[in-house]
Amino acid sequence: MRQRHNHRFQRAAITGLFALACGALSLGAQADKLKFITYKPQNANDAHSISLQWMGDEFKKRTGGKHEFQMFWGGSVAKDREIPDALSGGAGDIGDIVTPYFPDKFPLNNAVGFFIPQPNSTIEIGLLMERWHRQYPQFDAELKKYNLKVIGYRPLGDYGIICTKPIRTLAEFKGKRIRTYGFAYPALVEGLGGTPVSMSTTDAYEALQRGILDCSPIDPVLAHGWKYDEVAKYYINVPLGASFGHMVTMNLKSYEKLDAQTRAILEGLGREYLVRYSVEMAVMTDQVVQGWKKKGVTVINFPRDEFAKLVNYPAVKAVREKWIKRAKELGVPAEKIVEELSF
Repeated sequence: MRQRHNHRFQRAAITGLFALACGALSLGAQADKLKFITYKPQNANDAHSISLQWMGDEFKKRTGGKHEFQMFWGGSVAKDREIPDALSGGAGDIGDIVTPYFPDKFPLNNAVGFFIPQPNSTIEIGLLMERWHRQYPQFDAELKKYNLKVIGYRPLGDYGIICTKPIRTLAEFKGKRIRTYGFAYPALVEGLGGTPVSMSTTDAYEALQRGILDCSPIDPVLAHGWKYDEVAKYYINVPLGASFGHMVTMNLKSYEKLDAQTRAILEGLGREYLVRYSVEMAVMTDQVVQGWKKKGVTVINFPRDEFAKLVNYPAVKAVREKWIKRAKELGVPAEKIVEELSF
């Protein structure tokens, strides 16, 4: 009797130990989750949200499930203008910083934001940013001050200006209330004779709807994604070039905790993210413009040479000179970068 009891006890003990071991193995196999914070809604179904989802899926796949992103969409942790501080302070491990909103904080990394209009396309701007980071350590150093590390780049599409009324000449911009941010856009709008109105992307829909704004610089995909084309039916195709959108950026301490292989995977994904996003953007731009014909949105092709003359407007030139001075103070050969951002 006692022997049978001992056998039952031994079996129970073995079963218990086996369960504990399996539990330990299960815990050990759980993915290390990096908290990804973004202002972009998951259901936006634009090139940005699609590419972010792809990046998250690929990160988990390429690390064999060892790591994954825990996505916090739609500003649930931090709004677009709060993300740099949230990442710096550790409220997130990785996220997207809308660079043009912070020209004072990140002047080097916002170089493109000081040179509007400029002639480069989406992929060209992204490749320029990658190269500047490789060539000039000051670009990384600027982020390191805030405990940040760049992983990838997302320029926007070729920008035009969406308006509630048709505009076909420079004179017709006069008096229009036009959304701006950063330094270059306010100066550009002044050169057009308009009134600059500082406002984030998320607030512009209601402003266009209520007549607070007459126009906003934007590309077709973003205009459609944020539904501006519901309340503004004229897209003025002016040569602003690809505006810079955001950097996929990590908390530096979170980055340094990762092993070398995982870092390499992340940085490789950052480079692929640029290409995948750019291709997605090109396809979606064509789809949006074709769809506009049915939605009653009119595309007005503005004379390129006439608009490009605005680079000679004194306030526009002053903004560019401000960046050049800052870059030289930091030891960056500004002339070469200026050449790459000029018509």
